[in-house]
Amino acid sequence: MTAWERSQFRRARLRVSLAVGLAITVMIAFVGAIAYAVMAHAQETEVSRELRYNITYGVPGVAPKCAWVFVLENGVLNEGPFDVPAGFPLRTDLDTVHTSGTPVSRDVAANGTEYMVLTAPGAAGTTVQAVFDLRYQLADRAHLLLALVIALVAGLLVAALIGFGVGRRTVAPWAEALARQRRFVADASHELRTPIARAYLRAQLLAAAADLPDSQRSGLDALAKSIRGLADVVDDLLQSAQLDHRAGTPVDLADVAEAAVVGETERAAERHITLTLDHPGRPLVVCGIETGLRRAVDELLANAVRHTPEGGRIAVAVREVGGQVELVVADNGEGFAAGDGARLFERFQHGGGEGRFGLGLALVREIVTGHGGTVEAEGRPGVGARFTLRIPMTSERAVAAERITSACP
Repeated sequence: MTAWERSQFRRARLRVSLAVGLAITVMIAFVGAIAYAVMAHAQETEVSRELRYNITYGVPGVAPKCAWVFVLENGVLNEGPFDVPAGFPLRTDLDTVHTSGTPVSRDVAANGTEYMVLTAPGAAGTTVQAVFDLRYQLADRAHLLLALVIALVAGLLVAALIGFGVGRRTVAPWAEALARQRRFVADASHELRTPIARAYLRAQLLAAAADLPDSQRSGLDALAKSIRGLADVVDDLLQSAQLDHRAGTPVDLADVAEAAVVGETERAAERHITLTLDHPGRPLVVCGIETGLRRAVDELLANAVRHTPEGGRIAVAVREVGGQVELVVADNGEGFAAGDGARLFERFQHGGGEGRFGLGLALVREIVTGHGGTVEAEGRPGVGARFTLRIPMTSERAVAAERITSACP
């Protein structure tokens, strides 16, 4: 499994865990909010009922605990024999109700607590004001909120555990299926390489026979070429399946690019394509699998040669940019539509023109992402294409360590 695939699996597990945890958290919060709202509404209803009762039947000084009744009769205020909270009664409300005859209800925050106050006309021309202290109701709500917070925290922990377990159980079959697929591809590729090599050799031997007519010789050459193409596809499959099963070593990507250019020089010259290399003149080392990186750069350059017409230009540049090694392959060939840049790296896709269907660019992306890098494509129809590969650069200390360990730290 490549590093990119491992990161995708981790992200998938994280998403599943977060989704499960969020669902459980929202459920707990929703139930808690309903419980709090029901409790607060029940308390307010009970207090309102108590205030209305006191308005009708309450007597100053004998009201229930946490409640006070004040009566304004003939301009005289009766507060009762007991101490009343500071700020009460609300004389303004008493005067307003006495004048208008319309009840007034309000909530008052005072003395470190809250009060519900109802002022209404009473019997025999009196005006009555009933006050209720909500401190005990507020304490009950605070206790309920504390219990809900504790339940929510506990629920979050449980949700995290459940989400982690569900994530592992959900993603594990996906990872196992991918591992089995890779094993099958690797085994099948190994088994196919020998018969394909034999068929290719026999086709070459038959084409080399002296007594063959030219038409049959051309047919055998075409057959050998097709078998060679099939061998390339099998090699691509095997490279993709085995990419992450070998230890990484320091690789000079500048030398890899130079070797790729040398390898394509003859084919480019046959089509009168100008092939240039901007070499930094010093090693640009990354940690990776040399054969895989060579295959990726070779494929990018071969792809450029395939899609560049005779007399065209291909420029290869290698440089260090922000702690990464950047390799650019740009051509002035047929190009592709702007929206096809990402699709080119999907399996069995191609750009505009008579492109190759297969695994080439898809394998390039697998190799590059497996090395912790990125690859992107830009192009315009009829103008050309530009492929940019970026891989984190290895420190000088790691390059020196190669002499001892021959492997990246």
